[in-house]
Amino acid sequence: MVELSHIVGYSGHAAGMVGSDNTAVTLGTGSLPTLGMSALVSLAEQAAISALQGTLPLGMTSVGTEIQLKHLTATPVGHHIHVEAVVTFASGRRVQFRIQAEDEREKIAEGIHERFIIEAERFMGRLAEKKPKQ
Repeated sequence: MVELSHIVGYSGHAAGMVGSDNTAVTLGTGSLPTLGMSALVSLAEQAAISALQGTLPLGMTSVGTEIQLKHLTATPVGHHIHVEAVVTFASGRRVQFRIQAEDEREKIAEGIHERFIIEAERFMGRLAEKKPKQ
């Protein structure tokens, strides 16, 4: 069993810029040229992974299992985004993060994200059993 309670308080960060490739209209999740929610979720996961960097034993990784994110305000093309993920809970294989995102002017999102620590090789072996029926 992996013990990670010592990582509570660790933080990770991710950053990006709103460009034509990550707007809601380009991603097919809306009709406006503003930061798409799916792009914001991706940055939140990247920040959480960053918080775990160097803390997991060899052969272990994490997978996202839940995210609750409030997108508070829109961000136009050209603005930089910064996301912080802070570990608020870690027990056994479950790790929970507080997420906060800001653009150049204000807070744009907040929420929680949960990840589970897994053994990568075992996980991929089980996944291989899910081959599509021929």
